[in-house]
Amino acid sequence: MSDAPRVGLFATCLMNLFRPSVGFASVKLLEAAGCRVEVPLAQTCCGQPAYNSGDYAAAQALARQVVEVFEGFDYVVGPSGSCMSTLRNDYPRLLADDPVWGPRAQTLAARSHELIAFLVDVRGVQAVEAAYPGRVALHDSCSGLRGLGIKQQPRLLLDSVDGLNRCELADPEVCCGFGGTFCVKYPPISGRLADDKLADVASSGADTLVGGDLGCLLHLAGRLKRQGSPVKVLHTAEILAQMGDTPGIGDGHED
Repeated sequence: MSDAPRVGLFATCLMNLFRPSVGFASVKLLEAAGCRVEVPLAQTCCGQPAYNSGDYAAAQALARQVVEVFEGFDYVVGPSGSCMSTLRNDYPRLLADDPVWGPRAQTLAARSHELIAFLVDVRGVQAVEAAYPGRVALHDSCSGLRGLGIKQQPRLLLDSVDGLNRCELADPEVCCGFGGTFCVKYPPISGRLADDKLADVASSGADTLVGGDLGCLLHLAGRLKRQGSPVKVLHTAEILAQMGDTPGIGDGHED
């Protein structure tokens, strides 16, 4: 493993607070792909909420912290299209006028990847050793799809899971209504978008909903619980890492 790439895992705030099993699944998948994984303890929020709310000073301070913490790694990988889009797309713009931090942000952006895209596009993973006996629908998050071009990578790996029957939603590219601070600013619109998304899930006949952004998944899981739906919600990484038997998001507390 001495020549294995050294990967810094970006542990997202939502993962740490609500779904640590996604972090364990990420480490398992990365190690299976031949990586040496470390989780820097000094890392912070990526700063996206501050950035999207116009608090650029706070966002820049957080960006500099993240840039500094993850220097020295061959790659920076996170199980969140939202956070990794911030590192890849927003940091270079946010720090563009800083002659010291601007180039460092560019370097970090070039080494930063969303987990599933990294496995497929960088490490060349084409299949996983996992099984899941369910009918699974995949939600394409806006940040992953539009910000990072993630679409076929999770489908490729999900289709390699034994027993998994993947079904496509009728409108897979439509927003779920979360949108970070959007759901706080515009709750009626957010709720309507979520209900439309979940009607699509119900029409598909799926018993499990997966995706690559915990914000979207927490949003949809909460709505499902209010509807009394039995649909289970998991992060894509949990199924790929053979952790699909864990309680779904919103179904119980993790140990």
